[in-house]
Amino acid sequence: MSATLLAGISRTTEPRIMLRRFLALDALVTGANGLAYAVASGPLGRLLGVDGGVVLGLGVCLTVYGAGVGYLAARAQPPAAAVKVVVDANLAWSVLSIAALALWLEPSTAGTVWILLQALTVAAFAVLQWSALRAMARH
Repeated sequence: MSATLLAGISRTTEPRIMLRRFLALDALVTGANGLAYAVASGPLGRLLGVDGGVVLGLGVCLTVYGAGVGYLAARAQPPAAAVKVVVDANLAWSVLSIAALALWLEPSTAGTVWILLQALTVAAFAVLQWSALRAMARH
């Protein structure tokens, strides 16, 4: 995620709009990633050094999750409780990704880099969404 992209997305003084944009970006990235995993689980699994069945399962889950986050982004006023669930899920994904690397996965070099980048990106989504949610509460 580039700083320029984030600056463009967050260019508003309205926290609700900022939150919806961060949710939409999360939905887009997660959904695209999930679809790629689901459609190309075999080749991506080989590239990443992760079992294709695991990649397929993650792809289906990420696609459904991305659709749910997209639904929240489309709401004029995303419910705070639902946004907190998204933030918590994103943080859990990040922690579990690092734990999986350390404890049971043995990915390729490309897989290790990809998993770390994903963990950092998803953690950034959580921070951005939480910050926008807190700004809404103060606004």
